[in-house]
Amino acid sequence: MAVVTEEQVREALSKVNDPEIKRPITELGMVDGVTIEEAQITVRLLLTVSGCPLKDTLNRDITAAIATVAPAHAVVVDMGVMTDEQRKSMQELLRGGRTEKEIPFAQPGSLTKVFAIASGKGGVGKSTVTVNLALAMAKRGLKVGIIDADIYGHSIPDMLGVGDLRPTQVEDMIMPVPVKGMKVISIGMLKPRKDQVVAWRGPMLDRALVQMLSDVYWGDLDALLLDLPPGTGDVAISLGQHLPNAEVVVVTTPQPAAADVAERAGTMASMMHQRVVGVIENMSYLQVPGGERMEIFGSGGAAKVAETLSGRFGYDVPMLGQVPLDQSLREGGDAGDPIVETDPDSEAAKVLQGAADQLSGRSRGLAGMQLGLAPAGRL
Repeated sequence: MAVVTEEQVREALSKVNDPEIKRPITELGMVDGVTIEEAQITVRLLLTVSGCPLKDTLNRDITAAIATVAPAHAVVVDMGVMTDEQRKSMQELLRGGRTEKEIPFAQPGSLTKVFAIASGKGGVGKSTVTVNLALAMAKRGLKVGIIDADIYGHSIPDMLGVGDLRPTQVEDMIMPVPVKGMKVISIGMLKPRKDQVVAWRGPMLDRALVQMLSDVYWGDLDALLLDLPPGTGDVAISLGQHLPNAEVVVVTTPQPAAADVAERAGTMASMMHQRVVGVIENMSYLQVPGGERMEIFGSGGAAKVAETLSGRFGYDVPMLGQVPLDQSLREGGDAGDPIVETDPDSEAAKVLQGAADQLSGRSRGLAGMQLGLAPAGRL
């Protein structure tokens, strides 16, 4: 049997990432020791919490990694739990040495594109659009996060099939739930019981939003999507205050009643110095077997919203796509399998993928955004 050194084993373990944090377990201080015997290698692994839901994944990945350098050895992963001090050290490492909380996406050097998905009224399919846009971006290889900021009507976890999962917590740092290559957090995941009703007013809503932005360890993201509650209430105002660099996508249906209030959602974003980057029309039409399009909810809603907002703001607010009525779109949301994944060749999936590509491929514009500058006095 070939001689295997501890250095070789630790080098192999450096290729194993924590499934939630997405950083090497050696870097995180999770490898507490390596014991090499004649026919067996034992790794002492320290979990962040005793009930870590991904311990089986870690066991499998560690075993596979060691097999690359010691194929003839049996591998035993002896799992323990970090002490409070070790968890605090890891938390400080993840925050880059900072102990205070801050919203990383609000920092000047942040490269994450933040998209707030807004609507004037409920029932237009805003959450369905959010999960499909996010997954469409992830399918293109982007690192994507989703915040379900619809505090009262949170539905994102169920739409992604993780409604019963709870995030891992390291001290006061929360790990987002990994799903379909993305990171997700929702107030629904933080409640003691799934059926518990959230009955909060302004200050509590603001605190919940800040917690999901600052207490959650997001790592490096290319895009963060926030599913906002409908209307122009407390969460929309808080978002404008905490993330003035967020770009807003307005979702509407074709009917005038939805389009009129969608304009208000866009105007609210502009009042908070956020840029509106597009309008998506959901439930645009129904394609019948004969090829004819039935405009069940009327037509022209999104085009009107885009035209009105463009004229009002002085910059182009494009219509990003018209998503047809599709039974698979609804069924995918109910089953936790978004249509861009289960039926990518459907017309609805193609429109949503196209909208996601437009959003992720565009550069940031300065029009309509707050620059944090103040006029200087004359000398």
